[in-house]
Amino acid sequence: MAATAFRFHPAAFFSAHPGEAGAKRPLHHCPPHRILVPRRACLLRAKSSNGLPQIGASFGNTNVPAEVLDGRPAGDGPPEQGGSTVSITVVGASGDLAKKKIFPALFALFYEDCLPEHFTVFGYARSKMSDEELRTMISRTLTCRIDKRKNCGGKMEQFLQRCFYQSGQYNTEEGFAELDRKLKEKEEGRLPNRLFYLSIPPNIFVDVVRSASRTASSSSGWTRFIVEKPFGRDSESSGELTRSLKKYLAEEQIFRIDHYLGKELVENLSVLRFSNLVFEPLWSRNYIRNVQLIFSEDFGTEGRGGYFDNYGIIRDIMQNHLLQILALFAMETPVSLDAEDIRNEKVKVLRSMRQLKLEDVVVGQYKGHTRGGKSFPGYADDPTVPKGSITPTFAAAALFIDNARWDGVPFLMKAGKALHTRRAEIRVQFRRVPGNLYRRNIGTDLDTATNELVLRVQPDEAIYLKINNKVPGLGMRLDRSNLNLLYSERYRREIPDAYERLLLDAIEGERRLFIRSDELDAAWGIFTPVLRELEDKRVAPELYPYGSRGPVGAHYLAANYNVRWGDVTGDDGSF
Repeated sequence: MAATAFRFHPAAFFSAHPGEAGAKRPLHHCPPHRILVPRRACLLRAKSSNGLPQIGASFGNTNVPAEVLDGRPAGDGPPEQGGSTVSITVVGASGDLAKKKIFPALFALFYEDCLPEHFTVFGYARSKMSDEELRTMISRTLTCRIDKRKNCGGKMEQFLQRCFYQSGQYNTEEGFAELDRKLKEKEEGRLPNRLFYLSIPPNIFVDVVRSASRTASSSSGWTRFIVEKPFGRDSESSGELTRSLKKYLAEEQIFRIDHYLGKELVENLSVLRFSNLVFEPLWSRNYIRNVQLIFSEDFGTEGRGGYFDNYGIIRDIMQNHLLQILALFAMETPVSLDAEDIRNEKVKVLRSMRQLKLEDVVVGQYKGHTRGGKSFPGYADDPTVPKGSITPTFAAAALFIDNARWDGVPFLMKAGKALHTRRAEIRVQFRRVPGNLYRRNIGTDLDTATNELVLRVQPDEAIYLKINNKVPGLGMRLDRSNLNLLYSERYRREIPDAYERLLLDAIEGERRLFIRSDELDAAWGIFTPVLRELEDKRVAPELYPYGSRGPVGAHYLAANYNVRWGDVTGDDGSF
């Protein structure tokens, strides 16, 4: 029986350490089910930021298989003498993603004692580099940002001493064979488990998987590959990529990462809905008028236009990040928190969605603009962008789920670059109160008369509910107020980066926040027809100034469904 995954963030708790029978040591912020050392029970005794006890959970060996507690997958033989070890290889170690996100996330996990006692980190790339040069490169992006506990420098040095480098080509086996030899030296006879993070362009995914799986897979432990998006450009290319990967790997070995699923507010979405009685009864067409998923960046492509031009904003943001959030938001209650139960429900949502039509899509592209005496270049001004490109940097779409819960409710998506602000949020606009006694005091503004629940994913993570409230005084005047949970005020602890959570999940074999192949197929099935139509008809994007709120067409699209974008009403919940 698989152990149910709970996520707790205690201030401190204790666990027996290998080799220290019954010994206790503080493990700071790492949740009890996260500690990858042999244990038979973990008991959470922690206080929340307001001093009150948090919910506790006990994990005993009556329900958790020994394999899970020992950090090895069910079905494997007993661990070799000396226990197990995890080797993490970052393929594409010299790239920006590895330097800015992956290595810092691994250090943060080590700093919080969330990695196993025995682990090794290898960087792999074509660049010639020594171990010391890799450590110097990594050290520039490592920070003890989680808190200000002492001994940060010492922990950093300990982490760097576990980092090594192997250079080699991506499409040949020689470099990975040498990597395998070095990994075996570091594993020192322990049960070897290996994780490969493919921080490389998608066109060389298959070459790397073929070479690494043949020459550098674990002979007796598990071997897993984390694959970064984009997962193809459409249904056909995505399907071909999946088929090619499965020539060398089982589906259970492939961890398709969408880092937005590791965001704190996205993970809290199901907690908010399924553990609060006040919300779940309202979560349907009976009470919800529309749902908005909004993503905006206040900067352009800035030298990455050549890469971005191959994909555009729909493939880059909407088909993955926003659609994944939509599926989590709209799914039915899963049987359990088991990964497959949750992913089954997400797939049902995606398969219930209508194919997106061209009339329900607006595309835009930012143009140059001067503001405050400063000039901002347009997308077409980027020297890396092909001349005459019509690739959209903005898109808005209306999507529908044809099932009993959501029939007729518009799910509006909006994503864009070079807009007036940086934000990612989910906005749930409820229906008006039938026969509202205070309609004369509210007026005819439908958006003022209705409640709205907002989950701000970034920046300044927050959850707030807009309500109508009486203004103090002798008269009867109503205004709109926010009941808010601002994370920075409520929780003093810094929120972990999404990559930390997802890397830890992959090490543990927890697949709940990773994308399954049938889920990917269903997602591409929604967007592929309209993407082809946009490209075949060469639909020209509507131009909008750098730093504006985007194309006017997005407002007309929302108006078609009697909706006003929640982030442009002048009441966006900023604190």
